Amino acid sequence: MSEDRDSGPPLPVHERPFTERTYTLEELPDTPTRSFRIPAERWKEAPPELLHLGDDLDEPVEYKRRIGHWLLWRAGPPVGRARYLALDPESGRSLTFDLDGRTGSGVGADGEIHTRFRTWKESLRDH
Repeated sequence: MSEDRDSGPPLPVHERPFTERTYTLEELPDTPTRSFRIPAERWKEAPPELLHLGDDLDEPVEYKRRIGHWLLWRAGPPVGRARYLALDPESGRSLTFDLDGRTGSGVGADGEIHTRFRTWKESLRDH
């Protein structure tokens, strides 16, 4: 199966290998990939803030999806202690959301503090 073709049932997130391919901004997919993961180091235009997002968590940083004009990245597991970074590649603006289990906190694109990851993502979509 080619890493650029998502066919068949999706692999569990922890089983998806990291790609060796380098991506440009235009090549980053709109939705999550089902057979591989894109590490931050494989995004050609990755800013240092993104590359070091997971340093204190000792976790790799991986691309998740586009939400409006925002690029969403995560350091850490899908369940547990993780940090998300939303990056607007046009303005360079970035927002983070720290998640620990079911609790979290981050300033959304609306300027409000969100404690639910869902409402934080909705603020990205809506602003």
